[in-house]
Amino acid sequence: MLDLAASVVCLTAATKPWRRAAGYDSVPVMVAFRKRQRSQMTVDEFLVWDSDDLTGRRWQLIDGEPVLMAPAADVHSRIQAELVRLLGNHLLASGRPCTVVAAPGIVPKVRANENFRIPDLGVTCAPPSGKVMVPDPVLLIEILSPGNVAKTRSNIWTYTTIPSVQEILVVRSTRMEIELLRRGPDGNWPDSPLIVKAPDHLELASIGFTVPVADIYRTAGVPR
Repeated sequence: MLDLAASVVCLTAATKPWRRAAGYDSVPVMVAFRKRQRSQMTVDEFLVWDSDDLTGRRWQLIDGEPVLMAPAADVHSRIQAELVRLLGNHLLASGRPCTVVAAPGIVPKVRANENFRIPDLGVTCAPPSGKVMVPDPVLLIEILSPGNVAKTRSNIWTYTTIPSVQEILVVRSTRMEIELLRRGPDGNWPDSPLIVKAPDHLELASIGFTVPVADIYRTAGVPR
């Protein structure tokens, strides 16, 4: 029988104002499931670890601790599926050598030996590596649900440490609103995200993609 218990982890990131204002710095992260009998491990140990979990749900490694991810709600899954379709069709039509990956394994540059994060979606233009980690992602996407706000906010700053990442998208699931973070020409990230709402268009420079915000929510039944 698994010994699971709730615990709180406080993650402190860099000092960008948008991180503090949006709750990215010193965010108390409430985690519903942690496995106590093996509380600390490296990424290499995590990748060969047997969780004894038969549900098929995914685990992340956060600062050396394995964390069970909660199952996605219906609206979350619908938004994710629509994004896969829209992005995949665009990449195919444009001829770009890029791929949309669902739940990609990501290792940040901050405490890299203790973190294996899993965003909702990623896009990479690197050839398949045959490994668990997705190589050189250029775009990472998180879908923000009421139950995963703290986890999502704590993950995003780690994505900014990956050199290949050019854009990070946070898609809300309760209204048609998207936060876009785009790395500047100098390699730095902006002080605050760009907020894009319906009926405006979302533009992703990393893959040359433009789409009406409402199209992302086509099947989700989310109000504007």
